[in-house]
Amino acid sequence: MVGLAVLLLCLGGTRSQFLDVTVQREKDFTEALSELLIQLHQGENYDTLLIYGEDCVFHSVSRSLAVPTVLVSSGSTDFDWGFNSQTLLLSCGPGEEREVNYRTLIKLQRNRRLIYLPKDTAPSSVCESYSQKEQYNVAMVREDFETTQKIYACRSFTQPNIQEIYLMENESIFIENFRNFHGKPIMAMADLVAPRSMVYLDKKTRERKLTGFVANLMNNFAQKINATLRFETLSFNVTFRDIVRKVKNDELDIGIFLEATVLTNGLDTASYPFLLTNYCLMLPVPAKMPFNRVYGIIVDRLVLVIMLVLFCLLSLLLIYSPKGSWRKLDLANIFLNDITLRGLLGQSFPFPPNASKHLKIIFCILCFASIMITTMYDAYLQSFFTNPPTDHEIRTFKDIGKYHQKIAIPEIEMTSLIITNNSQFGEINKEDLFVIDGWREYLTLRDTLNISYGYIVTEDRWSVFAEQQKLFKKPIFYFAKDLCFSRQLFMSIPLRKYLPYRHLFEDHMMRQQEFGMVKYWKSHSFFDMVRLGITPLKDLSPPTVLDASLLLQDISWILKIYLAAMVISIFCFLFEVLAARIGNHNLTT
Repeated sequence: MVGLAVLLLCLGGTRSQFLDVTVQREKDFTEALSELLIQLHQGENYDTLLIYGEDCVFHSVSRSLAVPTVLVSSGSTDFDWGFNSQTLLLSCGPGEEREVNYRTLIKLQRNRRLIYLPKDTAPSSVCESYSQKEQYNVAMVREDFETTQKIYACRSFTQPNIQEIYLMENESIFIENFRNFHGKPIMAMADLVAPRSMVYLDKKTRERKLTGFVANLMNNFAQKINATLRFETLSFNVTFRDIVRKVKNDELDIGIFLEATVLTNGLDTASYPFLLTNYCLMLPVPAKMPFNRVYGIIVDRLVLVIMLVLFCLLSLLLIYSPKGSWRKLDLANIFLNDITLRGLLGQSFPFPPNASKHLKIIFCILCFASIMITTMYDAYLQSFFTNPPTDHEIRTFKDIGKYHQKIAIPEIEMTSLIITNNSQFGEINKEDLFVIDGWREYLTLRDTLNISYGYIVTEDRWSVFAEQQKLFKKPIFYFAKDLCFSRQLFMSIPLRKYLPYRHLFEDHMMRQQEFGMVKYWKSHSFFDMVRLGITPLKDLSPPTVLDASLLLQDISWILKIYLAAMVISIFCFLFEVLAARIGNHNLTT
């Protein structure tokens, strides 16, 4: 019995020592893990903790840190959490993070992850599992971390995909994996709509390459991150919506074309707005006004009223001034005053002998007024004969039907405007639209600058047309800024939803804008199109037919007015003769 008691005492002591060692090891592991998290926090790697899984060592460690902590024991959140970008994710095991909320997944995709790794789990398999979910900033620790001080960090684009880091070596645990692709491809598709993206064959490498202000952005980005841009192009019988569909189905990384943000559902599959533009009509320059209508437009109504008032005032002064009386005041002497009429028309008129000073001043005023009037209208007439003003200009959407202007539009654009309930488009009558089934056919028609139609165009595309028309004898189209379907239209580049290097691309995009590279590419778009044979370097304006001299129809209105004045004068003369005879007859009787 004594021996049995001694044996039990020895076993109890051994067990207590074993428990003490286990507790001490757990304490050492907790302290080592706390030091690791404090070191990460000092490096500004996080300001919030998000712990996935049930009770584990991370829960006890988080209590000793003065950092806001969110516990997700079920492995997934039911809400769209607004996590800070500096959140550190802690997982009690490789399979504890089972997030299903896609908005939360997007927000947490870039965040750093620290995982507690069981003994029987290989770190490389965990990296492979997380890379399939496109979560790359992953590090792992084992239960022997307090003695080994070893951290396993996942590394993309390297073989093997795991790196062992020792805490005392001051080596970065979390890095930006996508700053160097090591030649890995970026899957893209271009719509080949000039001047945004244009394809050409490199003479040296005999490879197809892209240029254009959107394509150049992608080329520079691929070069910056040491990636290969592997692109497809749209075939003739499909539309740019096929790019959007492939991006949404994760078949493409990036679409090399621009999409209006009003047609996207948020920015899940679109980048930060790349371009701000206006979406307006490009209309043919109206024809010049015929010469026979020039005579009518040079006489402004207000100026004509002022001239009639001046005529009446000068007539009244000429009636009163010679004898200082109103005896000869009547309507005929006011409105048909011979001296005033001839004086204002710049013709000679009789000057009375021994005229008073007041009368001389009136004649000076009359002569000065005649010089001003005749000089002004002669200048107007010669200017308008040299370069007549336009016949009519479309200023509102209702004027499109009023002046019978046809607007060419692709069916896909018309559908988009109807879906977005565009109020400006609703003002255009369907009879004034020329709907084209294929958008490629529409672009071909628009690029020919057919003046039979007006076209819908963005302001960045119009800048190329404006540059092209500088080669013409006269411009044939103008950008109607008053006739816009959308002002300040944001255009974005399609990106797939879980693109892990989205932040790098958007940062590159904004830097290119800031440095003026996009503006430079856009300014050279026309010359790039000429160099690639997309736009001809020739004058597409219709030839100008110059008449050798004025025709009879050009002065038809003047002849009609002259004939009407002669008829009125004859009737007035006959009326005066008849009145004089009647008066003489009454005197004799």
